[in-house]
Amino acid sequence: MDDLRDTRDPLSLCAEWFERAKVAEPADPTRFTLATVGRDGAPSVRFLLLKSLDDRGFGFVTHHHSRKGEELAHDPRAALAIHWSSVDVQVRAEGRVEWADDALSDAYFASRPRESQLGAWASPQSHPIESRQVLLDRLAEAAARFEGQPVPRPPTWGYGFLVPRVVELWFGQPSRLHDRFRFERTEDGFRGQRLSP
Repeated sequence: MDDLRDTRDPLSLCAEWFERAKVAEPADPTRFTLATVGRDGAPSVRFLLLKSLDDRGFGFVTHHHSRKGEELAHDPRAALAIHWSSVDVQVRAEGRVEWADDALSDAYFASRPRESQLGAWASPQSHPIESRQVLLDRLAEAAARFEGQPVPRPPTWGYGFLVPRVVELWFGQPSRLHDRFRFERTEDGFRGQRLSP
């Protein structure tokens, strides 16, 4: 794997392994962790679902008024980690989150099941709520509001990309002598180097 350090496109490598994991992974291969920075400088982390992985970066969706959305509005720097145990590959990335345009957010929202669309209207993500019944009542209100018509995307819901400045790939090997590569973005693409495991 020594030739990996010379690649200019680690995102295509990540996408290739993502496709392999979709076939082999017994758990959800789209699950990843996203870490953001709070106003107090403290990190916070949560699991999300990876919606796309291409030259734009690592795609995900969220409410802009959720905790992560508000933290990203304050400081767009973020980091993620993915582990596909079935293929023994780990991906780490650090960079900035950039929000997609309305057209992409609208198109993706329209592809979601109707129940998920209604849930996006019902849930004030990350904010306190008195009880589950309140949430169910909000869901019923959304269902009644949009009965017989397409559910539009909430204005606070959108598609974002973590655009990486750094990508690190880890490939499990026997005797814990794993293959590990770090790629840092330059003006000419990414510059890679092998790391000790």
